[in-house]
Amino acid sequence: MPGGGPALPRPHVRGKFVFTGDAKFYVRGVSYGAFRPDASGHEFHALDVIERDFIQMAANGINTVRIPHTMPPRPLLEAAERHGLRVMVGLSAEQHLGSLVDGKMGMPEIEALVRSKVRECAGQPALLCYALGNEIPAPMARWLGRSKIERYLKRLYQVVKEEDPDGLVTYVNYPTTEYLRLPFLDLVCFNVYLESRPRFEAYLGRLQNIAGERPLIMSELGLDGLRNGDTVQARSLDWQVRTAFAAGCAGVVVFSWTDEWYRQGHDVQDWAFGLTRADRTPKPALKAVREAFAEVPFPPSLKWPRISVVVCTYNGARTIRDCMEGLKQLAYPDYEVIVVDDGSADATAVIAREYDCRLIQTENRGLASARNTGLKAATGEIVAYTDDDAYPDPHWLTYLAAMFLSTSHAAVGGPNIAPPGDGPIAECVARAPGGPVHVLLSDCEAEHLPGCNMAFRKDRLEAIGGFDPQFRTAGDDVDVCWKLQERGWTLGFSAAAMVWHHRRNSVRAYWRQQIGYGRAEAMLERKWPTKYNGSGHARWAGRIYGNGLIYTLSWRRARIYHGTWGIAAYQSLYEPAPTMIGSLPQTPEWYLALAILLGLSTLSLVWSPLKLLLPVLVVVGLPPLAQACLNAARVSFSDRPMTRAARLRRWFLTAGLYLLQPLARLRGLTYASVPWRRRGTPVLLPPWPRTFTIWSEHWQDPDQRLRCIEADLRAAGAAVRCGGDYDRWDLEIGGGLLGSARLLMAVEDHGAGTQFLRFRWWPRGSRRGIALIALFAALAGAAAAARAWAAGTILAAVTLAVVLCVVLECAGAAGLIARAVRQSRTRVG
Repeated sequence: MPGGGPALPRPHVRGKFVFTGDAKFYVRGVSYGAFRPDASGHEFHALDVIERDFIQMAANGINTVRIPHTMPPRPLLEAAERHGLRVMVGLSAEQHLGSLVDGKMGMPEIEALVRSKVRECAGQPALLCYALGNEIPAPMARWLGRSKIERYLKRLYQVVKEEDPDGLVTYVNYPTTEYLRLPFLDLVCFNVYLESRPRFEAYLGRLQNIAGERPLIMSELGLDGLRNGDTVQARSLDWQVRTAFAAGCAGVVVFSWTDEWYRQGHDVQDWAFGLTRADRTPKPALKAVREAFAEVPFPPSLKWPRISVVVCTYNGARTIRDCMEGLKQLAYPDYEVIVVDDGSADATAVIAREYDCRLIQTENRGLASARNTGLKAATGEIVAYTDDDAYPDPHWLTYLAAMFLSTSHAAVGGPNIAPPGDGPIAECVARAPGGPVHVLLSDCEAEHLPGCNMAFRKDRLEAIGGFDPQFRTAGDDVDVCWKLQERGWTLGFSAAAMVWHHRRNSVRAYWRQQIGYGRAEAMLERKWPTKYNGSGHARWAGRIYGNGLIYTLSWRRARIYHGTWGIAAYQSLYEPAPTMIGSLPQTPEWYLALAILLGLSTLSLVWSPLKLLLPVLVVVGLPPLAQACLNAARVSFSDRPMTRAARLRRWFLTAGLYLLQPLARLRGLTYASVPWRRRGTPVLLPPWPRTFTIWSEHWQDPDQRLRCIEADLRAAGAAVRCGGDYDRWDLEIGGGLLGSARLLMAVEDHGAGTQFLRFRWWPRGSRRGIALIALFAALAGAAAAARAWAAGTILAAVTLAVVLCVVLECAGAAGLIARAVRQSRTRVG
């Protein structure tokens, strides 16, 4: 390095932040230029001025210089390196679009121009990142269309990576073209000028969700001191910088370093956005920015609450060391670590004892029970949970605690990101459906927080009774979120409170995980029937975020809000809501229908008329296959060098996982739905209508009696649904996928507080159960009529099997009703 100092390590991205080596690098930057060029057209010709500016920047806590419009010369980069400054280099892609449209330049010429610029500074230690362009004008983007702009920027991104594979690449966007989707970029940068603090905070939340798992940098913010005054400018920059970092931004670039500014052949005299005047004398804004930069990400004066971190583990020896190392590196002043070993048979406890933690060993009672054990032992006012196969970012607790301090949320969580280097299968699993995702009602309020990254106010968690022990492997996080919201409390989401979460690294492990999730979903449906639709699928009020989301087959396209004549300041992309028809091919029911058709088509070997079902089988089989291929094609893998064959293998595996996940979920759902696999002793009653009466000497409101019966049924693990305004029944108890039973109550008042209670319940086969019986019975009859005895026998056996399943499920539901009604007699007697 010039000057003899150590070379600056190249920056790289880890999740939501930028790192240099192992140190997190918060971008504390200023915009520099444009300046009046000399006679040769060189903008940065006054090297003595640049040297003095960089000395003054470094002295004021600035570590990054953004050159937005002109390629910086090598001496500027060397000067930045001497003073420990990083440089954001602008490649000015927006300046070539007009020439491309008019035919004055072709894409090869633009690519060659970008290549020459990249070669000038590739590998230079002071380089922070390349910015492909800055604010493509909204009219030009609207003229060309979103897809052309995206393809143009993607091609230039590839050109930069070909010349400098380790260089970070971004594009500087702004709200008027917010709709551009550029998932290939390493960093997400936005120029945002908002003078309202609440609106700025809200928009930062939106930008974080657009950025997803990548760092978000405010590449320009500022205020004109000429129109607003130097004092107002300083005050505004203070809250803008602090708000951006508090919202989890990886960096902030203030516009600009100086009031000296040159654009389109003229010195700009009617703006004063600089931190210094044109003669470089400091303005009050420089002091405000220096103090705000010195306290990134939060002021040290905050009174941080004590946090208890609970890690629940069962045979987690393979990954718990990473977890404990991550917890050891947390940059938080007051926390404890509690490890609850839920009956592990491996070396989990031995590894945990190597670290500063409180180890609690119990017999194997399941995940929810282990979480409750940790809650009971916690001494913090906040209890944070993570899994033994996850490890946190150093500021995980800081961002969680900051949201608790600034809001009244009962719980707060953040994203969980798959770490690199876990292997190709884990990489594909991270992009497959069924992973831990968060559901957001707004950009900062959640409906669901995944269990690997969630924290609670201890008193609120205790008020709802903690976690439900029936959830032994999964589903406990969904249940506890719904319980908190049932009390009227809210859940927060902090985009920067991230953890790294290892995904399953084998197809078999993924299969077993998804079966477990299916079982948990069946248990949740029994406990929270109003949260599910008639087909048994969860009805989320919010939007699901994360990798592995299923893009449904749809003829409706996303729409862009441009405003009248394209002049809206904030232009957003609106994706169409998934339709029921478009979502069906990824549901377990569709796969069940596919399996039935496959079985019937196989029977065509012994009864030829069933060959007519082969076209139907193809029609039913194509949508899930097309959907899996569509979703796999949209997946992007790591940008490290990879052969085409390796990339194709990953795509094929990802498509296979999209096909596999509904099958595993179907198996889990059917396993957990039948009544004899529920907790407690099963009671099976003959499935025919029954009547039961009770004489009560104590008057009670009929509504309250039904609520008590409903509570008893739920306590027994039943899936209970209440009748609606037009129903002639009060409660419906699901026995499984094929059968249920309904209960009706009538009350006669006999004076002096006495009541005569009448109960009637009857079985009810589900529509799918009756349809299956009718289908197989009709086919069996047709086969028998055609004297195809082998096919007829098989179809008759299948019909009887389905009938038996319907009967058993109706009998199980009737048995639950009978037990609950008898319990109510005990209470009133």
